[in-house]
Amino acid sequence: MLKTGILNPDLLDGLARLGHTDTVVIADCGLPLPAGARVVDLTLVRGVPTFEQVLRAVGEAIVVESVTIADEARGTAPERLVAEALSDAPVQSVSHERLKQQLPHAKLIVRTGEATPYANAILRCGVDF
Repeated sequence: MLKTGILNPDLLDGLARLGHTDTVVIADCGLPLPAGARVVDLTLVRGVPTFEQVLRAVGEAIVVESVTIADEARGTAPERLVAEALSDAPVQSVSHERLKQQLPHAKLIVRTGEATPYANAILRCGVDF
């Protein structure tokens, strides 16, 4: 049994399969998920787990090269959380509609219980060498 870090076996498996330039989405509970996408649904109840909790855990487990958020998230709590949790990764923004169009290309989508509008981030994987 693992003692620290991410304990969810489906999430661990999904993260272990990521390679350089692959994307993983940390999604709020309202983001429409594309058919056929690999989704790890962590939602327990509304607000659990939070976007921040999942973002921090995933950010500690993988190398993040860059982050994409929605334009609509600029100046809000989700943008601040991304900047704090992934301070080494540049953040760009696109319209919420454009962000949703990128979802089918994600290698993994992690659904949280977060109910804050626009609490979504696309993490592009980097390498540690």
